[in-house]
Amino acid sequence: MTTGDKQTVAIIVGAGPAGLSTAASLHKLSIPYVILEREDCIASLFNKKAYDRLHLHLAKQFTHLPHFPIPATFPTYISRSDFLKYLDQYAAHFNITPEFRNNVKFAKYAEDMKKWKVEAAVEDGGVRCYVGRFLVVATGENCDAFVPEVDGLREFKGEVIHSTEYKSGKEYEKKKVLVVGAGNSGMEIAFDLANHGAKTSIVVRSPVHILSRWSTNFGLVLLKLMPLHLVDSLLVLVSKVTYGDLTKYGIQRPKEGPILIKIRDAKYPVMDVGTVKKIKSGEIQVLPALKSIKRGGNEIVFENGKCHQFDAIVFATGFKRSTHLWLQVVFFLHYRDGNRLGVGRVLIILYQYPIVRLCHMPRHILIRYISLITLRFTCLSVLLNIPFIILCC
Repeated sequence: MTTGDKQTVAIIVGAGPAGLSTAASLHKLSIPYVILEREDCIASLFNKKAYDRLHLHLAKQFTHLPHFPIPATFPTYISRSDFLKYLDQYAAHFNITPEFRNNVKFAKYAEDMKKWKVEAAVEDGGVRCYVGRFLVVATGENCDAFVPEVDGLREFKGEVIHSTEYKSGKEYEKKKVLVVGAGNSGMEIAFDLANHGAKTSIVVRSPVHILSRWSTNFGLVLLKLMPLHLVDSLLVLVSKVTYGDLTKYGIQRPKEGPILIKIRDAKYPVMDVGTVKKIKSGEIQVLPALKSIKRGGNEIVFENGKCHQFDAIVFATGFKRSTHLWLQVVFFLHYRDGNRLGVGRVLIILYQYPIVRLCHMPRHILIRYISLITLRFTCLSVLLNIPFIILCC
């Protein structure tokens, strides 16, 4: 059953940090909004899909949300539980009350109404309709868990989980566990498994930058003072001095700098929490890309032709976005196949897409200011009655 349309000024989809930030900014300007969340809590990625030992890798001065600093009593690197406490305080302070269990299935700009129409499935099987002049898509880059296709995976006799299901290495003591994916989650899960006595291996398929926490945070400070390429060169130099040559352990370093790769490819450098030390000591084995799983068993074949047996596989292979399944848009501000597309009623700010496509400004200048202008643009556009959509990815 479809309910009557609920009218508002701005519709925010997603109650994670990006959605909460937008809601707080609108609240400060007394602009009516509704915030829709498909789960039953705010920041569901941190609440339900994060492992126990998770800490934010950046210092708290780089991770607080707008208009409300993280309490001074919190440690420099905030734990998952402390970050959730902070988000709860944030929501309470700005009186943010998301409409939970609203799974958006359709959003389109209605030309006749000059407004956005959003439809969301609710728990009782019905559909709720929302109508607003502005739409903010704050579903983030971590929407739905992604597990790659692997020949023979369905017949694997051991346990297979995604990193969003992993909580702790306690239950894997003395088991042979393979972690697939060498991003921050994969590296930290491998570290946690080794700490709990699991015989741990990790697949490192592609070159990866490994940085210390302090150097990364120092690099963020330097970005305000120095060109990006110089900061990248410094971070790489510090990494080489700190960790030495990791190629003999199966880890290659990319040719381009860590911040450039983050901006261009949305690929984060790894913030080391102790994993490298365990790799060097042999507690964690580095393996190349997996090729297949032998039928009806627990033996895995790797790209180098070698086979190893495992009791469990943890896929730390990231996420896939589902926004395109429900967001009906026509015009985009970017380039496709060398052709400039027109800009209609849609402005899209894509944090995780190549920044150079957004306009002619140099990439290193854009990256410094785009995060600052996004929320300001949101509020300004509402006040000036400019129809738009912002993707907070």
